[in-house]
Amino acid sequence: MTKFVYDFAEGSKDLKDLLGGKGANLAEMTNMGLPVPPGFTITTEACQAYLSNGREPAELSAEVSEHLADLEAKMGKKLGQSDDPLLVSVRSGAKFSMPGMMETVLNVGLNDQSVRGLAAQSGNERFAFDSYRRLIQMFGKTVLDIDGEHFESALDEAKTAKGTTNDLDLDAEDLRKLVETYKRVVVEHAGREFPQDPREQMDLAVRAVFESWNAPRAILYRRQERIPADLGTAVNICSMVFGNLSDDSGTGVAFTRDPASGAKGEYGDYLQNAQGEDVVAGIRNTLPLSDLAKLDKKSHDELMGIMAQLEEHYRDLCDIEFTIERGKLWMLQTRVGKRTAGAAFRIATQLIDEGLIDEMEALQRVTGAQLAQLMFPHFDDTTPHRKIAQGMNASPGAAVGKVVFDSYTAVKWSRSGEKVILVRRETNPDDLNGMIAAEGILTSRGGKTSHAAVVARGMGKTCVCGAEQLKVDTKARHFSTPDGQVYEEGTVISIDGTSGEVFIGEVPVVASPVVRYFEGEIDPESDEADDLVRAVHRIMRIADGGRSMAVRANADTDADAARARRFGAQGIGLCRTEHMFLGDRRSLVEALILADTDTERERQLAELLPLQREDFKGIFEAMDGLPVTIRLLDPPLHEFLPDITELSVRVAVAEARGEPREGDLRMLQAVHKLHEQNPMLGLRGVRLGLVIPGLFAMQARAILEAAAARVKAGGVPRVEIMVPLVGAVQEFESVKDDIIKVARDVRTETGAHLEFLVGTMIELPRAALTAGQIAESAEFFSFGTNDLTQTTWGFSRDDVEAAFFSHYLEKGIFGVSPFESLDREGVGALVRIAVEQGRAKRPGLKLGVCGEHGGDPESVHFFNEVGLDYVSCSPFRVPVARLEAGRANRTPSDESR
Repeated sequence: MTKFVYDFAEGSKDLKDLLGGKGANLAEMTNMGLPVPPGFTITTEACQAYLSNGREPAELSAEVSEHLADLEAKMGKKLGQSDDPLLVSVRSGAKFSMPGMMETVLNVGLNDQSVRGLAAQSGNERFAFDSYRRLIQMFGKTVLDIDGEHFESALDEAKTAKGTTNDLDLDAEDLRKLVETYKRVVVEHAGREFPQDPREQMDLAVRAVFESWNAPRAILYRRQERIPADLGTAVNICSMVFGNLSDDSGTGVAFTRDPASGAKGEYGDYLQNAQGEDVVAGIRNTLPLSDLAKLDKKSHDELMGIMAQLEEHYRDLCDIEFTIERGKLWMLQTRVGKRTAGAAFRIATQLIDEGLIDEMEALQRVTGAQLAQLMFPHFDDTTPHRKIAQGMNASPGAAVGKVVFDSYTAVKWSRSGEKVILVRRETNPDDLNGMIAAEGILTSRGGKTSHAAVVARGMGKTCVCGAEQLKVDTKARHFSTPDGQVYEEGTVISIDGTSGEVFIGEVPVVASPVVRYFEGEIDPESDEADDLVRAVHRIMRIADGGRSMAVRANADTDADAARARRFGAQGIGLCRTEHMFLGDRRSLVEALILADTDTERERQLAELLPLQREDFKGIFEAMDGLPVTIRLLDPPLHEFLPDITELSVRVAVAEARGEPREGDLRMLQAVHKLHEQNPMLGLRGVRLGLVIPGLFAMQARAILEAAAARVKAGGVPRVEIMVPLVGAVQEFESVKDDIIKVARDVRTETGAHLEFLVGTMIELPRAALTAGQIAESAEFFSFGTNDLTQTTWGFSRDDVEAAFFSHYLEKGIFGVSPFESLDREGVGALVRIAVEQGRAKRPGLKLGVCGEHGGDPESVHFFNEVGLDYVSCSPFRVPVARLEAGRANRTPSDESR
């Protein structure tokens, strides 16, 4: 029989799939002998069953009752009893951290009788009614789905009546009245009384946590972080300890290292006389963790010892939640903490030096996405800019945008092409849409452990928190500074998540030190290199030493090729020759396509030949000694023809004026003849080369003559000629025969010894399914995953992404766009088939990928898995692909997510 409930002492950190991250780590700390309040965990399997069937498993209630009875026996009191009540928290806990996305209810078990028992037992009536009002507020919002604004308004009115802005100034009588107000809010907006039965409270809270797994914000966060949708959440029932009991009580969040920089030291926030939600919500500004030593040295020192113990045990930065109840320290949670990209690289190398992890484990502690963040530009410190506020550097980066004050406006303006900064007093989980849409987040309250800071770090989003000088008025849609200046919505500001500074206007940006390192401008061994550059350099050396796949670049010019080489590219995987004929040269290709006699066509080819040859000379020089894969002309025909509508109008206007132009009339006839309803599936690629005699032969000659010139200059060109859009081996063989003939002629004419390969792109399903036949003639395959995705799914990227992808993402049909990350089940299956068939027919077949999936971290892991020789991507993504190719040779641990 399935076991759905585990006591904390029964689990371990290795049971995250079953107990969720929070439950598994509470179990681990319990078994380490740390001070954890007793409790039990309802498994993710129970949640999965609930979500599948719409009800709890039949056995769950009895199991919960059994574990609740054991808990009551341990604590010597019963849930919600009237004289000395046991109270519990009901908290979510998925396998992967989803901060603030799911539900929590504290103080479960309080009712009109037990609140008086709690007051008597604690000797603190104010504390008892403060706890009761918190329960009603959280229960009402979480379980009964009442808009939290109703409770917030009532609390604000109570504070206004008292003449204060601090909820600590409300006395027991004020809070007793607030409880009655909250109960009326429940009746008015939920249509029922607040439940007085403690077990009913707990059961309803558990159900609400289960249901919060599919709350819109949780779905959105999972999609953003690529967390599987079928995991479900565990539910942790933990006996309450109270940080809001007295001034020698409090609650806090701590990190064993700075999650923003990776530096060692004391990092965290502490609030006296508060419950945990007050810290992460950012509604009261916190004290730094170091101040706890002045308030309660015993608890501070014990906490420092536990933090060191946990970091050594988990071998990583730990994020810790704790509560102090009348001088007694309790550990409420630990997890491997989210961190900024810079901190991730620094910490990974620090842990190597401290002997806690080896180099390959360090490689799993960083990601390509984090490396990409480090390559973003920084603000230019040499230009004048006006600072208007200073906050906490919660998540680094340089963000510029127009101020908006709510999530709806952030999304709306962003979709219209505006860059925005979301400004709030503090964020909450309902702001997630706006946080994703914004370039950065700025709050006037909260610290490095507030909701805004934690979520922004997880998303790699620039964030400044706790800018107390700013008075944010979301209703009036402006913020003001101490000098009396008022800044309306739409004002452009710049925020620096590294320094915590806020500037008015747009501050120019400059290249990051990490990019300058990759460009070769900063020597990692020099004094100019900081600890971040050195950490990146060290991790990249580990990645390069541990990968089996090469990384090439997609580059069409000698300048792009040179940059790609500086960034570590081991060749060019895709040189697109059609890009060489845009601008001034477009008319030459247009004339070639429209030529209707052999003489005219040959004249156009003769004009194109020297231009092409010079293009390739520069690229071969930049990539000397490294392979260069050149794709023969592959434009959709419409890219090189006049727009049929514009041309028709021009001809009609000229005819109406009695001034017809012979050239335009002739052009219109030709365009009508060649017009295609779907150019992406029309006369392009190999088809164009077969229909226009001499086109591919001209390109092959230009390539090989450029290679011959490089050989004569003492260079070593490694030429790979790629035939695009092949669907049948006969197409490829026809073109290859022509290329071989041209090569024979060039060798004779130049006397150069030329070595080259002729291969094809696999970008059509038929090519993948007949790869064995094609491999009999082709010497290499390069998967064109952009077109292969379009032709497999049957949609055009240019048309459908704006038309319906957002709806597919919202409905969960796509977890991520198949153009962003490879569709493993469909497109990936075709890649796997082509690899197996191709290598079976030609064991030494060289295999690569040149779609932009070659720079996507998830896709790189797939390509490594199926045995490709290389991936190719844009030059700027080469370092990311190098890192991920190294990481792909070892399965990442859960903690690396």
